[in-house]
Amino acid sequence: MDPKVSKADANLQKMLAEKRIKSVEDRRVGSEVFDQKTLETLYKLANSNYLNILNGAISTGKEANVFKGVHEDGHIVAVKIYRISTSDFKKMQYYIQGDPRFRVRTTNKRQLVHAWVNKEFRNLNRCLEAKMDVPNPIIAKNNVLLMEFIGDDEENPAPTLRDQGPQNPDKMLEELIESMRKMYQDAKLVHGDLSIYNILNNNEKPVIIDVSQSVVVDHPISMELLNRDIETLLKDFSKFGASASFEDVKKEITG
Repeated sequence: MDPKVSKADANLQKMLAEKRIKSVEDRRVGSEVFDQKTLETLYKLANSNYLNILNGAISTGKEANVFKGVHEDGHIVAVKIYRISTSDFKKMQYYIQGDPRFRVRTTNKRQLVHAWVNKEFRNLNRCLEAKMDVPNPIIAKNNVLLMEFIGDDEENPAPTLRDQGPQNPDKMLEELIESMRKMYQDAKLVHGDLSIYNILNNNEKPVIIDVSQSVVVDHPISMELLNRDIETLLKDFSKFGASASFEDVKKEITG
């Protein structure tokens, strides 16, 4: 037997051994996340030494689950798995169509999700090149995206702003506006779904996540999405006690 395949088999078994699916609901969600194709993808990632063990969940969304993964050398990575069965394909098509980087003309749900994951990977890379605080993408394969784990030295994931607000709201709002400026002017992207649910509070530094729906600035709906992002962000931060003018913020972002 090929020792590499044997090792990957053992690694995959370790991953699955970490999943303690108890309730009927948990088992249902587990079967949606870990379908056969996804298990095969995880197997290939393990065989390529990107992943050794899959630990507990970091977050659970309508379309994707994020888990803590352990690399072969022991460092933690974030493993985002999109669920084929529950993904919003109409939304995905809406955001992909009009993006010149993608020529997806398919009704195949799995192929569309794979394009969506690749879109998030490429958007994260563009944000990094623009010197933004986002997770460093490692690899995208099919419906699985491996990224830098954002958290503390005790392997606790950084909370979202929804779960832990900023100690200095005005300062963090300024930092986020600057990130949006870099995203628009340097990465040539608009987030499209920016809110306290998609911003991590990493030791009082904001880290923007979930950029799969982000569109290029010349996308037909980019300005509509930018306006919505600004309105949502200002509304969220008003609850923290910070305020800013919509017109001033938009001018700063777009230049």
